[in-house]
Amino acid sequence: MKPRRISIAITVIVLIGVSVVMIFPFYWMLVSSFKPIGRIFTVPLELFPREFTLANYLKLISQTPFLRWYLNSMIITAAYVVIALFFSTLAGFGFAKYDFRGRNLLLVIVLGSMMIPLHSLVIPLFMLLIRLGWVNTYHGVVIPFAANAFGIFYITQYLTTVPSDLIDAGRIDGCSEFGIYRMIVMPLLKPALGVLTIYFAMTSWNWFLWPLVVMRDESLFPLNVGLSTFLSDYRQRYDELMAASVLCVVPIIVLFLSMQKQFVSGLTAGSVKQ
Repeated sequence: MKPRRISIAITVIVLIGVSVVMIFPFYWMLVSSFKPIGRIFTVPLELFPREFTLANYLKLISQTPFLRWYLNSMIITAAYVVIALFFSTLAGFGFAKYDFRGRNLLLVIVLGSMMIPLHSLVIPLFMLLIRLGWVNTYHGVVIPFAANAFGIFYITQYLTTVPSDLIDAGRIDGCSEFGIYRMIVMPLLKPALGVLTIYFAMTSWNWFLWPLVVMRDESLFPLNVGLSTFLSDYRQRYDELMAASVLCVVPIIVLFLSMQKQFVSGLTAGSVKQ
């Protein structure tokens, strides 16, 4: 038993060390957000602020369009999550429960699209947005990536574990195909929807390159694009940047904590044979 206890103790110590390394940047960001800019990069590093101040947050809100950028990110993220969930569940339902010619080939094409880098799509997509008149609009950011390949594949794999007898029973009872999707399939997908909601929210909340290309008006910038303006060749506003970064991570943390039960159950679905 003694070697086993030693092994467990070593594992715990290693995990604690890794956790500290992972958490420290966030702690330093939080502490720095309450420091004057002259105290952020002091040597040796200050783990606790000697001069505690809220001036960074007050300056961020009063002297920059931060709240507008925050609202823009919320709108883009909410719209993308809803639209991407709809298309992912609808397409995943079709791939998993309908037998049609070319189904496997289509699914391979969808998965293959994940290998195409965004940088190779920027120019043709931007030219398409110009023709549609969607430049400098919210839907110009959201719609081009609404059909998420990973979401479609994840829902397809998740629904393969759902008995087809449930869907056949719905047809026998006279339910329409969309009614089966809405009243039978969607309730069964709650754990998977929890996983994809967090994944889609993190994806859209962290977008930078595509909104940078699409948006022209500063008042329409999402957070990541807006915060990039804090760093220039002439001035680095690290005090406001740290305060803004703290506020940026709050929605994702709240979302994860509120949906962690669905997230865990969605990740473990199918790991235990029924």
